[in-house]
Amino acid sequence: MATSTVSKPPRVRTGKQGSTVFLKLLMAVTGIIFVLFVIAHMYGNLYKLFDGHAAFNEYSEHLRTIGEPMLPRHGFLTVMEVILGVSVLLHAYSAVVLWKRAKAARPQRYVMKKSIAQSFSSKWMRWGGLFILLFVIWHLLQFTNPKFNVGEGGNSVAIKNDPYELVVHSFNVWWVTLIYVLAMFALGMHLHHGIWSASQTLGFTSTARSRAIAKTVGIVVALIVAVGFVIPPLAIAFGGIK
Repeated sequence: MATSTVSKPPRVRTGKQGSTVFLKLLMAVTGIIFVLFVIAHMYGNLYKLFDGHAAFNEYSEHLRTIGEPMLPRHGFLTVMEVILGVSVLLHAYSAVVLWKRAKAARPQRYVMKKSIAQSFSSKWMRWGGLFILLFVIWHLLQFTNPKFNVGEGGNSVAIKNDPYELVVHSFNVWWVTLIYVLAMFALGMHLHHGIWSASQTLGFTSTARSRAIAKTVGIVVALIVAVGFVIPPLAIAFGGIK
């Protein structure tokens, strides 16, 4: 008597399990958006600040006029700000929900079996991410709106309307430079671990070679971005840029 076998359909993730996968994917995608933005932002600041006053201000003005006349003045930047703002909210929301679920899933007397490095990395992503978020708010208030600066004469209308002078005045204050350097260290650590996590989520770490590549990319990107961002403020603080 002939028999036939019916293959079972692939298991579909539903409920919390499916939601968790979606949130991890959401974190990975929004993380990629941030990586691309910070690389472009770092390159512009590093390259143009060392080109001098006129070059940096010309670069700042160019950002406001990208897409004209098809877009209004500041139109491109507005679109980017909306994308980045929504991405920040989605990234933070996903992180908080995933953290709460992971915490709730542990028994009350759960004994941590993770390595010290893994435990530190997990905590750093949470608290380091919060520090970066607070820094971004401070950074926007300082250089975007309302453009305030604690340096001598930094709140004058002339300096507020001069991007180069606003940057130079800001980083002539030692504690502003220190905050910036600490924030870039936190950003580098976040990028290092975040790129690795995103690679895992997107399925790019299935082999030993791909895992090694993902780790290397995370380290290289983190170093390039963090070092590239801190060079200008340190150069200003130590008199290399005036």
